[in-house]
Amino acid sequence: MTRLKPLARSLLWLALAFVVVFAYALSIRVTQPDLKKLVTSAPKAMQILRDLLRPDLVTRTSETETLSLAIPIPCGSAELDVPLAAGPRISAEPGCSAEREQIVLRGFDLGARTDVAIRWRRPDGRTQTVDRLTTSSDGSFEITVEARPIFATLEGAATLIEAEFNLPGGKLALSTTLRQVIDAMFVTVFMALLATTLGTVLAVPMSFLAASNITRRGLFGAGIYYLVRSILNVVRSYEPLVMATVFALIVGFDRPFAGLLALTIATIASLGKMFSESVEGIDPGPIEALTATGANRVQVILYAVVPQIVPDFLSFTIYHWDINVRISTIIGFVGGGGIGYYLSQRINSFEYTKAGAALLAIVIVVWWLDFLSAQVRKRLI
Repeated sequence: MTRLKPLARSLLWLALAFVVVFAYALSIRVTQPDLKKLVTSAPKAMQILRDLLRPDLVTRTSETETLSLAIPIPCGSAELDVPLAAGPRISAEPGCSAEREQIVLRGFDLGARTDVAIRWRRPDGRTQTVDRLTTSSDGSFEITVEARPIFATLEGAATLIEAEFNLPGGKLALSTTLRQVIDAMFVTVFMALLATTLGTVLAVPMSFLAASNITRRGLFGAGIYYLVRSILNVVRSYEPLVMATVFALIVGFDRPFAGLLALTIATIASLGKMFSESVEGIDPGPIEALTATGANRVQVILYAVVPQIVPDFLSFTIYHWDINVRISTIIGFVGGGGIGYYLSQRINSFEYTKAGAALLAIVIVVWWLDFLSAQVRKRLI
């Protein structure tokens, strides 16, 4: 019999090793790792990484300038404009035209790769856009336009052909992307703040009901204790991401309200559990002393329990605000609003420089809140 024990132990270890090997083999088969694909996709990954590391934070302001040239239609109906000889300028060939004839419009020294809007401006002030184009590397362009009858000279005033463009250079300023990211980040931070506040207010009474040393007395108290404890455990089993998806379907996507509801419920369950454990861990001495003096249940809680749990409650609440900010960035991916939704939209649109700005904002805000919450909790303990 004693000889069979080492053999049984060996067989047990062999079976355990087989189960482990089988589990890893099944994991590899299910996940289907493709190292070749990983290597061949490296150039694409590097391009995405470069864009993410070049966040769209600042831009150069530009001034809009409009160049105009009078085009008498027909010739002789108004005076001809004399084109400029240097600097940003446009010229027309011929300088006047009969109706339905073609005019070649050229631009010079407008800046390389500059967007230009070409339009007619009639004597009565109304405009009609002809085309939008981009200048060449030397800042020039050429386009053919038609002298239509509606552009004919009116009471001696010729119709103007205009070229509107942005002057290169300018001062550095916050980009539109950064402004949008800041707005979305504010939504995220304050969504987490409001969810933490509402969740804390509702979690406090539930935590007392879920504390065995406070509630579990008699059949009715035990029933309340197990009921509240079960509710907290069930709600905690659902990820905020799942709840945000459900609420987004109900109240609409890109609505911070969906994220607020999901975070509030998650906060109630999480803080309710933590608060109840804090209540259960208090020193029973003050409770016994007050009970011996004839204090009722409410007085015992106010004067013996609350003073012991306030530091822990404040510490847990501040820490959970930090957690909610981090969770809310992910909740946005399923339509919960805030910076997460902005980030998902930019990634889906392949705008990686804008996504990089959102990622940088998330890192900075999460780091700052983590530092702030740690300092506050350090002073409370």
